[in-house]
Amino acid sequence: MQEPNQYLATTLRRLRKERGWSLDACAQATGVSKAMLGQIERGESSPTVATLWKIAGGFNTSLSTFLEPVPESGPGPLFRQPESLRHRPAGDGMLVAPLFPFEARFGFEMLELTLLPGYQRLSEPHEPGVIEHVIVQQGEPELLLDGHWQRLGPGAAVRFHGDRPHGYRNTGTSEAVFYNLIHYPA
Repeated sequence: MQEPNQYLATTLRRLRKERGWSLDACAQATGVSKAMLGQIERGESSPTVATLWKIAGGFNTSLSTFLEPVPESGPGPLFRQPESLRHRPAGDGMLVAPLFPFEARFGFEMLELTLLPGYQRLSEPHEPGVIEHVIVQQGEPELLLDGHWQRLGPGAAVRFHGDRPHGYRNTGTSEAVFYNLIHYPA
């Protein structure tokens, strides 16, 4: 298996070439500078989660597309362990484990997200029709919906429109861990 930065570089370059985009066209579509995209493609830069979301949005694809290949499906169950899947893009205060990367046949990706103490991320709206489902495992993350922060405790579950501004933060002193199932319209 490739290192995360190398997988990201290869995937970005492949998707850009498939679309026939220059780095300029890719920068225009994603809102990420041409210089940064070039550094990512060369494996010289590890982008933040926010930058990865911008790139995914520009390509109209999932975040997990850039983190790890889709696991091969076999006749039996597919077991995944978050400990072996966690990525910490660019030293962000968020760790991402793509438990089930996006597969078109299912229409969703499922991530385990860990917010370190003090971390906050404001998310731009995703593509129209994207729905997010959040289920808290540990800690008390806060979710920004309709301009208001709402504290969630262990076991809390929320479904919301991801195509509107939203955010995540951890104002606590320990990690906040939750599962995020993101459904993309067909």
